[in-house]
Amino acid sequence: MHPAELKAIFDQQAAGYDTRWARTAPIRNALHFLLDAVFAGLPEDARILCVGAGTGEEINALATRHPMWTFTAVEPSGAMLAVCRSKADAGGYLSRCSFHEGYLATLPDPAPFDAATCFLVSQFITDRSARVDFFRSMADRLRPGGLLACADIAADTESTAYTALLTTWHNMLLAAGVPSSGVEQMREAYRRDVAVLPPAQVATIIADGGFDDPVLFHQAGLIHAWCARRG
Repeated sequence: MHPAELKAIFDQQAAGYDTRWARTAPIRNALHFLLDAVFAGLPEDARILCVGAGTGEEINALATRHPMWTFTAVEPSGAMLAVCRSKADAGGYLSRCSFHEGYLATLPDPAPFDAATCFLVSQFITDRSARVDFFRSMADRLRPGGLLACADIAADTESTAYTALLTTWHNMLLAAGVPSSGVEQMREAYRRDVAVLPPAQVATIIADGGFDDPVLFHQAGLIHAWCARRG
């Protein structure tokens, strides 16, 4: 899918995005719970880069636990970023956030960040070289030894296990209130617009982007999450 098309989809969905996915909160909350453990050794005044910040759910989770951390939200969808900003205002941490509407490549080079998050973003980059470059652009903005936590949909789509897991995943979406038509659209999107790769291949892409030994620290259905340090 062309980036402009993807941006338009998220612009359209922004206002109701959190409501639509509210019943999948256990998956998101488990990821955020472990994310806090991954970032446990960061400085008290850590600077966090959030790439593809969306409506700011991971920022909200981290900001409420770490009152001195600051955040830079990078998001190409202006409508999603507006929800993110409103959430920060309501949560009382707006002054600790900066917001960049656009892609990571257009973010001015500030002082290095201590850590970065990137959840369900790189999966939309279907060209492998471009996906490696995307991770490298995050590594370039981290201090030496800085931490990355990223999550993407990943699976060996040629395996029989994928068929079973995909069925379970779709049943979960239906139970969460996603209409059957939406589930079918998602199935087609996974085939056509999302780079669903085996987890080992995603880890290799992360490593080729400048990170040492990516570690799979969480899996919930098709969502896999890795942590890694800048090399």
